[in-house]
Amino acid sequence: MAKKICRVKWRDKSFEYHEGTKYSALAEDFQENYEYPIVLAVIDGKLKELHHSLHGDVELEFETIADPSGHKAYKRSCCLLLIKSFYDVVGSDKIERFKVEFSFGSGYFCTVKGDFDLTEVVVQQTKARMQELIEADVPITKKSYPLAEIQERCRSYGMKDKEKLFRYRMGSSVNMYHINDFMDYYYGYMLPSTGYIKVFDLFIYGEGLILEMARRKDPLEKPEFHDTPKLFTTMMAATRWSAMLGVETVGDLNAIISKGKFNDLVLVQEALQEHRIADIAEEISKGGRRFVMIAGPSSSGKTSFANRLSIQLMAQGLKPHPISLDNYFVNRVDTPRMENGKPDYECIEALDVACFNENMEALLKGKEVDMPRYNFITGEREYNGNFLSMGEDDVLVIEGIHGLNNVFSEVFTEDDRYKIYISSLTTLNIDEHNRIPTTDGRLIRRLVRDYRTRGASASRTLGMWEDVRNGEERNIFPHQETADAMFNSALIYELSVLKQYAEPLLFGMEPGETGYQEAVRLLKFLQYFLGVSTEMLPKNSLIREFVGGSCFDVG
Repeated sequence: MAKKICRVKWRDKSFEYHEGTKYSALAEDFQENYEYPIVLAVIDGKLKELHHSLHGDVELEFETIADPSGHKAYKRSCCLLLIKSFYDVVGSDKIERFKVEFSFGSGYFCTVKGDFDLTEVVVQQTKARMQELIEADVPITKKSYPLAEIQERCRSYGMKDKEKLFRYRMGSSVNMYHINDFMDYYYGYMLPSTGYIKVFDLFIYGEGLILEMARRKDPLEKPEFHDTPKLFTTMMAATRWSAMLGVETVGDLNAIISKGKFNDLVLVQEALQEHRIADIAEEISKGGRRFVMIAGPSSSGKTSFANRLSIQLMAQGLKPHPISLDNYFVNRVDTPRMENGKPDYECIEALDVACFNENMEALLKGKEVDMPRYNFITGEREYNGNFLSMGEDDVLVIEGIHGLNNVFSEVFTEDDRYKIYISSLTTLNIDEHNRIPTTDGRLIRRLVRDYRTRGASASRTLGMWEDVRNGEERNIFPHQETADAMFNSALIYELSVLKQYAEPLLFGMEPGETGYQEAVRLLKFLQYFLGVSTEMLPKNSLIREFVGGSCFDVG
């Protein structure tokens, strides 16, 4: 019996293939049209791994290792390969725990625990084993198992993190990924085989090791490692607090919620943040600093942090004045444009640097200044008689994405200025092998806030997110290590709060809309979390800036 012919539409061209043709075969036919290796198929707007087969007429596109979903698949596959190789070298009977702790640079910082020493020899042997498996081009296969069977296996292997994660899973089966006889769980898609991994590095760092991976913009180039010790110290402090609280994974968080202990977790986490803010305020006061510059990437909670810091500065006997650099935007008609023609609100030229420095110099000289306020509706800067002058105890608390850039503090001396870098640096994992990207937490924050305060659709927010991220790479991250202090605004419980706000927005998207694939991924991700009410959240919580109900004027 002849096989059915399927029509495949690709970029306004039509092709014919036999039903049952694997997407990997289609990828080979179309690879010459793509700069980088194809790793995933997009069938009628939905992502598919290349081992799947063609059924019926479809509209086809591909994701390469340089595309968002394709690059995520590369990073997951690198993790699977690393853990498989480490187990091969050390032996599963000697390993108590292998944990992917957090993103660091273009890679992951990992820790290991067991009856062995993490030496340079072990790391080099693991690296060699990874390379051996890459050269063998071993298939990365997926197999579905009954949930009860996987739970029992996790229990027998001592994988408490996965056992706890699956306890809150509603499905009856679990997809597990294999490299030869090694099996592990990962959320999200994987590469077809180990041979697709072209770039990686592995080396000891601190008390753990770093798996270095290619950046999405240069997916076939080995990146240069740039050490950021202040950021690393901040991340490690958050990791230790998570361990102390007993909330290192989503399973831990869900267990606390289901046992009715969520309120206690909120109170402790909020107290830890307030203690850190108080310490920063005390350091500013003792140093006699008069200008506090706060910067961080999108949706870090800069406005709420500036307000909470101001309260702690008042407790130190100072008179703080919060100022947003957003009020120094140039008029919208003068905003620079990106290569694609979109307004570039992230670049430093989008702000009137000269006006800001003139105002600061006048304040330093004891003059009274009419402070501007940017009208986001009209797109113009306004002056409404908001006069400010500085007395002996006055402190300006200035926040904005460019706050650490020295062009905004040309008139300040080092003794006048105190720099703070703030970001939402989540240390919560799905399980010990599955990281929650810091950017995912910030993206979900922004989805919720922009819909609530600006009526922005999920498609609009997802569509502009890559431009926002590119702006952060250019304008924020290069300056983070110059900060006098770092503040982690991530709340270990926040995704359980954001879940019920984000899900309706994401479910409302249709195939073909900008960001649809990302919406599907985020919905799958949020399924891991039990949702909670905002009723018990303090009015000054940083998460209130996004879900509403803040006691501060945060928009």
